[in-house]
Amino acid sequence: MQKKGLLLTGAITLSVLLTGCFQGEQSLEDLDPPQDAKNVNNLEEPTAGEDSVAPNEVEDAVVVADTVPRQLFLIDANGMVASQTLELPKLESKEVATQVLEYLVKGGPITEMLPNGFQAVLPEGTEVMGVNLKEDGTMIVDFSEEFKDYEATDELQILESVTHTLTQFENVDKVQLWINGHPQTEMPVNGTPIGDGYSRANGINITDTDTVDLVNSQAVTMYYPAEHGENRYYVPVTQYVEKGDGDFYQSIIESLLNGPGFQANVVHVFNSKTDLASKPVLSDGVLELVFNDEILKDSEQGIIADEVMETLVRTLTEQQSIDAVDIKVENKEQLVNENGESYDEPVTKQTFTPTEQL
Repeated sequence: MQKKGLLLTGAITLSVLLTGCFQGEQSLEDLDPPQDAKNVNNLEEPTAGEDSVAPNEVEDAVVVADTVPRQLFLIDANGMVASQTLELPKLESKEVATQVLEYLVKGGPITEMLPNGFQAVLPEGTEVMGVNLKEDGTMIVDFSEEFKDYEATDELQILESVTHTLTQFENVDKVQLWINGHPQTEMPVNGTPIGDGYSRANGINITDTDTVDLVNSQAVTMYYPAEHGENRYYVPVTQYVEKGDGDFYQSIIESLLNGPGFQANVVHVFNSKTDLASKPVLSDGVLELVFNDEILKDSEQGIIADEVMETLVRTLTEQQSIDAVDIKVENKEQLVNENGESYDEPVTKQTFTPTEQL
């Protein structure tokens, strides 16, 4: 997916990136950086005495003729926030947090790479003044004043996009926004509360909750396939799942099997007769699920559709206690994917999405 012109754009961008703890007069003219903040753009821990990258080192470490997959949460043709995994230039200076944010800006380097039907989310002209990661997993992002130039109706999409793009990195738990060096407790246009940070727990593409008992429910983000032309991707939808008296993981799966309700722009991948044959069992981070054979695409050969597997794994591993999912089918010794490859080990989300630490 690499496009001509990206390397030059990366070089220009990197020459002005701020590293370390919001270095630069604009971003911290009035406020000092948090004492426990560190340079979030380094993928490797600095060696002794190397707390930040000197300006001349940034200029020399532009990019190599390599790319790396990154998740960017963009807006699809139906107005939903959804990720697209794109190949971005691999940076020698490893300024990855700043890079993914710059690729969310309208009219920025993402322009020639946008998948069909998708659009960027941040207002045109928005600059990333600085980024820092606190010890508690809070990512501080300092945007320029242009960040305020959006419509009120776009506010939640912007907040969800920034949050989910940055929390793809395993050591980023929540996002705190600054504008030109000043911390924000709410979004600047429509006043959406941010507090001390916005996280995935706040939800994304939240569905209507009129028929749900919120007191006895919990917000769960589920992933459903969607398509635009030949582009097939996954849309995260936050639904409220009633806890009930039984197993909460079972409630999540049953809700997933029932489908996304009014979200008609996503694909329901389960056979209507699909059901759990027994209660889910969680052990050492692995959730074991046993289904009836209605979950299979081909019962005789034990084939489970790739979209079914990915929908289940993406959804369930959003739960903090679940690292992997081990799917079984009653009376079937072996399951295989659509390419005939057997599932010999529990499946993790890394099978479908790139993950790493900053």
